[in-house]
Amino acid sequence: MRLLVLGGTEFVGRAVVEAALGRGWEVTVFHRGLHAPVPGVRSLHGDRTAPDGLAALAEGTWDAVVDTWSAAPRAVRDTARLLAGRAGRYVYVSSCSVYDWAPPAGYAEDAPLVEGAAPDAGQTDYARDKRGGELAVVDAFGEDRSVLVRCGLILGPYENIGRLPWWLTRTARGGPVLAPGPRELPLQYIDVRDLAEWTLGAVERGLRGPFNLALAPGHCTMGELLDACVRATGGAAELRWTAPGTVLAAGVQPWTELPVWVPPGTDLHDALHTSDVSRALATGLACRPVAETVADTWRWLRDIGGTAPQRPDRPPVGLDPETEAKILAGAGGGPGA
Repeated sequence: MRLLVLGGTEFVGRAVVEAALGRGWEVTVFHRGLHAPVPGVRSLHGDRTAPDGLAALAEGTWDAVVDTWSAAPRAVRDTARLLAGRAGRYVYVSSCSVYDWAPPAGYAEDAPLVEGAAPDAGQTDYARDKRGGELAVVDAFGEDRSVLVRCGLILGPYENIGRLPWWLTRTARGGPVLAPGPRELPLQYIDVRDLAEWTLGAVERGLRGPFNLALAPGHCTMGELLDACVRATGGAAELRWTAPGTVLAAGVQPWTELPVWVPPGTDLHDALHTSDVSRALATGLACRPVAETVADTWRWLRDIGGTAPQRPDRPPVGLDPETEAKILAGAGGGPGA
């Protein structure tokens, strides 16, 4: 198989490249040259937002393209149109944010969608840009040759958002840790490597259309995730489980100040952690245990010196120590709050 990855040097793109090389595929990456590509790939340079930025892609044929773009849809449109006659399938890594707010608990791929930005639009907001990217792919490749991978939370090695790295760094520091309850709160995420393997399998199987990609319900809870963080980092941290109402009353922002966590019974929790993934499971999605995701991410984080890369277009995440200490001092915390 000949694969073209647009980007391919960070997080999702890098995981796709490594998985493809592991299968013996011939891989080309098209990127701006800001980060070193994985050894063993053919590297092409260009900036999709610049005039003539796609010149390096003027020639060549591929069995599939994988694209993770999340800004102006016209960048997806231009690339997809350029490659429509020279690539067999276009896989666009989209987002569950494309569903019209607020999607009901258990929503599947046929749930209502946001009104996407036009394929030729500039950057607007994340949800409309991702939907616009989907429309651009389908416009160029048709429904039969398009795969739309609608992910929610993505974790694992190479993460450049900071969510799991923040929890790992915090538990490694030790001492009492504000653990937002309840322990049994169900989570949905996808390990970036499982995302990559399913994506390549989708190419091999000739899949088409949209797929929600995340863990099956019941695969992981907040307690299991944080317990794994404590074990991976040496066990010096003491989780102080704190009721959601106490956390929210202190003014803490779910998802950003306490990454991954969203209080139960909210639209945001339903949107991020309850999608119906039966279509992906029926087409080969396999998800590794949370302990493996956490341990491998901690190993990678230590290998790079302990500081995770940070995308410049995303704000830092995490709770400052003073706020955490104040909440813990007043909350008491408990084993399963």
